Amino acid sequence: MSKAISQVPFAINEPVRTYEPGSEDVKSLISTYKKMWKEKVEIHMVINGKEVRTKNEIKITSPQDHQHELGIYYKGDMTHVDAAIEAALGAREKWNNLGWEQRAAIFLKAAELVAGPYRDRLNAATMIGQSKNVHQAEIDASCEFIDFLRFNVEFMTDLYSEQPVSDAGIWNRSEYRPLEGFCFAVTPFNFTAIAGNLPTCMAMMGNVVVWKPSDKQIYSAQVIMDILTEAGLPAGVINMVFADGKDTAEKILKHPDFAGLHFTGSTKVFQGMWKMIGENIHQYRTYPRIVGETGGKDFIMVHPSANVEAVATGMVRGAFEYQGQKCSAASRAYIPASLWEDVKKVLAAQLKTVKMGSPEDPSNFVNAVIDKNSFDKCKGYIERAEKSSDAEILFGGKCDDSKGYFVEPTIILASNAKYESICEEIFGPILSVYIYKDEEWAETLKLVDETSPYSLTGAIFAQDRYAIAEAYKALENAAGNFYINDKPTGAVVGQQPFGGARASGTNDKAGSKMNLLRWVSVRSIKETFVSPKDYKYPYLG
Repeated sequence: MSKAISQVPFAINEPVRTYEPGSEDVKSLISTYKKMWKEKVEIHMVINGKEVRTKNEIKITSPQDHQHELGIYYKGDMTHVDAAIEAALGAREKWNNLGWEQRAAIFLKAAELVAGPYRDRLNAATMIGQSKNVHQAEIDASCEFIDFLRFNVEFMTDLYSEQPVSDAGIWNRSEYRPLEGFCFAVTPFNFTAIAGNLPTCMAMMGNVVVWKPSDKQIYSAQVIMDILTEAGLPAGVINMVFADGKDTAEKILKHPDFAGLHFTGSTKVFQGMWKMIGENIHQYRTYPRIVGETGGKDFIMVHPSANVEAVATGMVRGAFEYQGQKCSAASRAYIPASLWEDVKKVLAAQLKTVKMGSPEDPSNFVNAVIDKNSFDKCKGYIERAEKSSDAEILFGGKCDDSKGYFVEPTIILASNAKYESICEEIFGPILSVYIYKDEEWAETLKLVDETSPYSLTGAIFAQDRYAIAEAYKALENAAGNFYINDKPTGAVVGQQPFGGARASGTNDKAGSKMNLLRWVSVRSIKETFVSPKDYKYPYLG
């Protein structure tokens, strides 16, 4: 047991490396990329601290070159899910009894490993497996993951220190226990940091976890497990399984010891899992915690007073960084007629300089979409827009999957405010623009709020402070993360806690103490120093 009240290192955001042309940082990263590209990897499950392989070998390719075989991963079945649950429950008591400082030290060490010896490897795995350029890999796989680990330790200590007041003669305390049972983490392909954060933030609070990463993020997922193992994470605390998603969910969500779901992915899948939990509610030892961040149809709303260059830059960065495959990516923009021609000119000039290709070339701003399904979906929206009387392709529109899944940054100009590409989540490098009459500013704010069932991110561009205040109020329920004169992406841990409501999730704000509170069960303790010896109160005489 600890005999001190420990103060953890003060968390600061990890500095982002610039990877300027010719720098030692970019040389080192690209060298690592090339080396890993040539290797044939074997990616295994990790259950109870052991490497688990099966006879079901699944080929892994890269989005930027689907003919290049990176290696294989070993796919599991329900016996492996059962084993992961058993391992988690077996590790629970010992992990729960470990002092919080000891848990904190593991994840602080993991952060240092990411920041130092594993940085290039984790970034390169993200570039190869998820087709992120050097900058997108750096801000995600390294910096954001490091920030999650460091800030969550600080949030944990802040949470533990929150204690009730005590009256004379008594001592009141709060104990932040882990959930009773095991937790389930389901993570997406698009952010390595999210894949790392969802299982680790639960484990940090004393919980044990079964983790199912996306099979499109499996390369960097193994690097994460390597880092956690080297950091000293005990066997069984986080168990990584690769099995069918639907079958895994059904198996886990029927288990009586299931205690919590931490999910990032599609709205449809999350709603299906919530329904499944409801159907099994009578079987659980306790009511499970359900935290989910799902889809988005994120907006940029422009006022006639806005700066034209800032608007165009926000559109290009917000919509096309990481090929629009961010749940926060700008996918619809509302531009006043008085600014449109000027905005269009700046867009044309900027898009003319955008390069697309493999992340191996650091000068490429846009890379491949994640897989054939994504490519076909994007291509379908583009082809329908080309034929539609309600829309036209203004910029981009070319698609090529001969080598990799490349979709050119595309802007669709829609004359119908309810055209499909304005209303539906695409998750690709497609931005839809609607031009509104300047005098219809207020009506357009209402249109922005009502067009989408989602409420994740949104941005307002304006110099007029009255207009900003009006949009701030009119769109208060339209976005969980609201940006003023900036793109609607790039939330930083500890600075802009992330999450949305409506169809976008439970808004439990990853990157804040609010999220960690979901993974503890509080016990209130009252100790009376001198106990009463008679039941009679003074009013009884």
